[in-house]
Amino acid sequence: MEYLKWSYEENIATITIGRPPANALSSALLRELSTVLDEIEPNREIRVIVIHGEGRFFSAGADIKEFTTVTSSEDFVNLGKFGQDLFDRMEKFPKPIIASIHGAALGGGLELAMACHIRLVSETAKLGLPELQLGLIPGFAGTQRLPKYVGPARAAEMLFTSEPITGLDAVQYGLANHAYPEADVLGQAYKLAGKIAKKSPGSLKAAVELLNYAKTEEFYEGSKRESKLFGEVFVSSDGKEGIQAFLEKREPHFKGE
Repeated sequence: MEYLKWSYEENIATITIGRPPANALSSALLRELSTVLDEIEPNREIRVIVIHGEGRFFSAGADIKEFTTVTSSEDFVNLGKFGQDLFDRMEKFPKPIIASIHGAALGGGLELAMACHIRLVSETAKLGLPELQLGLIPGFAGTQRLPKYVGPARAAEMLFTSEPITGLDAVQYGLANHAYPEADVLGQAYKLAGKIAKKSPGSLKAAVELLNYAKTEEFYEGSKRESKLFGEVFVSSDGKEGIQAFLEKREPHFKGE
């Protein structure tokens, strides 16, 4: 594994994202995550998973540089679909997944966190979906999960302004379960994981399955439409300008094309 490390003890698995400086979610990292889940799922000793980022961030988003190598709308649709399917698998995973978030969970990083069953955050963490700043939209079902947690109006404000919220706001809005000082977040995640690990694997699996019934058919229709539009906006002039501006560290100039 190049970008992820994982291990387990006392029924708790730890997945660590290690792709400095920002732990950006490249497609290679997402493939590694899929492989790790393949290894964890049949392991009867593991009952709960904690996922966290190494260094300064949980994950500050998708890999924008990688976007410049994708040429067609169809390739972007496929990239979005792969991320969507992986995060959907996480949400339905038979072993509960806790995201321990410090620093920032932005864009794809927040989409990854929203696919976990429980989110613990540092009080000062920044959480947001800033894709519109680049003339783009989220592509890993972020447009479908965010309103589920914070409601449509707050989701609209977060998407339209690209401004992140703090960990404390995230708890208030229902996006995170608890906020702690940064040094305590991971320890608290293990404390919570320890309580969950005492439960029977069969009842945990059943509870996860039942919680997922809250998803409606509209969610999947919305996700499908998101990946199509994800591809369309990427190949638009504004999409190209947004990515270029990001790489050149300047304000984008959108023309509505």
